[in-house]
Amino acid sequence: MLRILGSAKKLCDGLTRRDFLHVGGLGALGLGLDQFLALRHARAEQPTQAELNLSRPGFGKAKACILLFPYGSPPQHETFDPKPDAPADIQGEMKAIATNVPGLSICDHLPKIAGVMDRVTVVRSMTHPYPVHGVAYAVSGIPTYTPDIETRPNDPSHWPFIGSVVDFLRERAEGEARPEVPRNVGLPWLLNARADTVPLAGPYAAFLGQGYNPVWCDFDGQGTKIAPKFTEGQNREFMDPYMGTTPDGRFSLSASARLPDDVSLHRLGMRRSLLKQFDRTRTALESDSRVNQFDRHRQTALSLLTTSTMRAALDVQSEPDALRQRYGMTLFGQACLAARRLVEAGAVFITVFWDCYGQFANGAWDTHQYHYPRLKDYLLPGFDLAYSALIADLDDRGLLDETLVLWMSEHGRTPRIYDKPGAGREHWSQAYSIALAGGGTARGKVVGATDPLGGEVQDNPISPKDILASTYYLLGIDPHATVDDRQGRPVAIAGTGRVRHELFG
Repeated sequence: MLRILGSAKKLCDGLTRRDFLHVGGLGALGLGLDQFLALRHARAEQPTQAELNLSRPGFGKAKACILLFPYGSPPQHETFDPKPDAPADIQGEMKAIATNVPGLSICDHLPKIAGVMDRVTVVRSMTHPYPVHGVAYAVSGIPTYTPDIETRPNDPSHWPFIGSVVDFLRERAEGEARPEVPRNVGLPWLLNARADTVPLAGPYAAFLGQGYNPVWCDFDGQGTKIAPKFTEGQNREFMDPYMGTTPDGRFSLSASARLPDDVSLHRLGMRRSLLKQFDRTRTALESDSRVNQFDRHRQTALSLLTTSTMRAALDVQSEPDALRQRYGMTLFGQACLAARRLVEAGAVFITVFWDCYGQFANGAWDTHQYHYPRLKDYLLPGFDLAYSALIADLDDRGLLDETLVLWMSEHGRTPRIYDKPGAGREHWSQAYSIALAGGGTARGKVVGATDPLGGEVQDNPISPKDILASTYYLLGIDPHATVDDRQGRPVAIAGTGRVRHELFG
């Protein structure tokens, strides 16, 4: 088992953020990158080739991962596990259609996805015990989950997000390498930042330290269509960019990862020169490895802020209009296109959320009410375009075999349809579906099965932790590696998860 030490509330080498500033930190630079560039040195040995056993089948096949996360949880019946022979109160208003994989059917409102299923592995036997919006449970090794920490992203009981772990371990392996594009990027903005709620848990680095949180992007495009109702009695309407957005909408680094408006590159260079003078006065500290590590991370800050690579990667306007339309002129579609561009630019882990906009209650894919209007007019059309385009585009460019695309959410939805306005399906974690493509996964395969109602796993139950372990494995990371929590105890990066080789090609 590979053990790699993480950081506590103090930085992992003993420096606090105050110490960091005192030795000439980012405050002197005026860079405003606290969320990305906190000191990230760890007392760790590099993993050896023997420890990682690179000869194992599928290990390290993926150079990058795109995690597509539809917040609120899609229904398995109306996506990848339709039940055309079930009673009407189970089957619902939608039917099944054949795909280009013999014997594999999906929802009839996903015709374009039906045409790329020969490049996808569907898992129909996902299961776990928590039917709540536990993003943190789905994307970290945390062994148990309670709803009370959902609204507390900095709760000390959280474990680090998979993208943060990938960033942390890649930095350990690559040593002095300073990528121009961050390894761990979140699109289109901080999770649920545009809804009437507090920031929610999940995509955070926890005890690895804030420096390993995703580098968040932002989006300034306008919505062009009013989203279908969320709830009965709703008194506001929302021009939701996930339903449609203008072609001039742009992605950029979030405010915490941008150069302040009043700091030009010339002025930044002057500050850098001044800092070099400060550095020469710190002779008493020159032998301290903590200072050397600080200098390395300051260089990373300067690299991100003074190069155009990241900005260019986010520039979806540079793509042909026909391709942008193929992805769908929606926020999710354009974010998927940006994710493909980030892969080409060298990002390792890109997360694209489809989260709540305007209203949190019953937002995004959480269809307790108006289930069918939202699926038919809003959710499924955007998913059908974006997902099919991303898979085909990556494949056409020769990138799919080395890019893992993972579509997964917190849980699924009930087999039974409830009599609510527009119908509704409630939370259900006993059986649900996800999809994987590329990066060493099989093509045109179905793993696991549910009962005739789509409510219980009948064959090959798979947990979210198994998906985490398998993702690490495909990315060339030992799934049994550990990092230290705040008390210095080693914890497994994938929790109880185990690699599921049946997912691989």
